[in-house]
Amino acid sequence: MITNPAELHDPTGFGYSHVAGVGDLVFVAGQYASGSDGQVPVAGFAEQVELAFDNLGVALRSAGLDYADVFQLRTYVVDHTPDKLAVVGAAIARRWPGRPPVQTLLGVAALALPDMSFEVDAIAVRR
Repeated sequence: MITNPAELHDPTGFGYSHVAGVGDLVFVAGQYASGSDGQVPVAGFAEQVELAFDNLGVALRSAGLDYADVFQLRTYVVDHTPDKLAVVGAAIARRWPGRPPVQTLLGVAALALPDMSFEVDAIAVRR
């Protein structure tokens, strides 16, 4: 099953889909601070992190899941610094209080669009 929730931008013009389910596993493509047109409507790093995680929640719910069903995250941070790590950590703590999933944070030079400074993808499991 490959799906694209109506609440998120249509990603097919960018060459991907938002959610893929394979058996009990659900893969969510990189979510970023995207508006309905796929562009980045907010400039600040913290605002981008929050919107990206909100979009991740939308993608998960479209598959009948929620944050608690996620067991792996990969986060991508443009020009990573310890201050940005604190922002990402706080956003994760709000969504996974007491039990964050495993995570790999990658510092990168750039992401797909020039205004993007953060992206997160996830793997979740149907229980």
